[in-house]
Amino acid sequence: MSLRILIAPSGFKESLEADEVANCIEAGILRLFPSAQIHKAPLVDGGEGFSKALVAATGGTLHELTVTGPVGQPVKSHFGFLGGTDVKTAVLEMAAAAGLRLVPRNVRDPLVTTTYGVGELIKAALDAGAERLLIGCGDSGTNDAGAGMAQALGVRLLDAEGNELGRGGGELAKLDRIDLSQRDPRLEQVQIDVACNWHNILCGPHGVARVFGPQKGASPETVEKLASVLDRFADVIERDTGIDVREMPGGGASGGLGTGLSALLGATLHSRYDIVMQYLEIDTLLAQVDLAITGEGSIDRQTPRGKIPAEVARRAKEYQVPVIAIAGTIGDGANLNYEHGIDSFANILETPGTLEYAIANATELLTDAAERVMRLILVGQKLK
Repeated sequence: MSLRILIAPSGFKESLEADEVANCIEAGILRLFPSAQIHKAPLVDGGEGFSKALVAATGGTLHELTVTGPVGQPVKSHFGFLGGTDVKTAVLEMAAAAGLRLVPRNVRDPLVTTTYGVGELIKAALDAGAERLLIGCGDSGTNDAGAGMAQALGVRLLDAEGNELGRGGGELAKLDRIDLSQRDPRLEQVQIDVACNWHNILCGPHGVARVFGPQKGASPETVEKLASVLDRFADVIERDTGIDVREMPGGGASGGLGTGLSALLGATLHSRYDIVMQYLEIDTLLAQVDLAITGEGSIDRQTPRGKIPAEVARRAKEYQVPVIAIAGTIGDGANLNYEHGIDSFANILETPGTLEYAIANATELLTDAAERVMRLILVGQKLK
């Protein structure tokens, strides 16, 4: 009987989207097991590829447009409409307007990057007749807690003199009050659901600035400045809206965008897999396979905190299916994943190399890594 394999990876941030990762792994498998029965289920978690994946899964439509990017320059973006829904549902991802991939490495500064383009995406979806908004949070290049997004939709963030704040998280240090009176009135007529990492919170020692700020170019000094301005934002939000967002589950998603969506737009935050798995069901496939292979850009101590490989592993264990993860890098604390259902993991790099090299050669490196994994499985079969 041929080997039955489910390939259910995430994308590799700034490199390959989830479907491309799945194709590479499949190619590596087929080099050694040409008769393998392969099921591909590329997964998204609210980050890059979220809109396209859900549009494709439901037979919907994709719409392209240009919005303000995270560093203030125009970027090509998109949103979609799901197919087969009674309520006209627009799906969009913040990464398509303010993702880390859109922030050149030499100008990464989360004090100045903005989510303004996310607000423009929302406005475009409303202009196109959306009755419900489904928003994915992930892979952000920003840390402004959704301030820019809210400003694009008419929310006024004012300093003590009544002047509008500029763009970027650093501007929140000057925030004195929030004025919702000019917010786009259509927002009150639509349901807004947000798929986000439930583990991410806005403030405190495990707040988004301290956990993810360094990935976005923040120095230790900048991290503390960001943490301070987010504390300020939380104080003003509670005073002006009555909502305590400091440790709200999902409030720290995408540099605090979860907070802005919830407190300033009235969105409902959901654990991202509660949303995603409604459209990208893998449980049926797990019941039919002998092995699951997943993957992500990095396997480390953050993986069990809501990342796709850990979710695949959690579900696979319900069917007693072993799980292998292939990663761009193996980071600190990766061994913790053995306690969360990942049975083995592998790095795409055979020798030390730079991140730039890995990104530029990801297709070849990932395919070769999948072949190496399968060679080990072949050895295991011969030892039986």
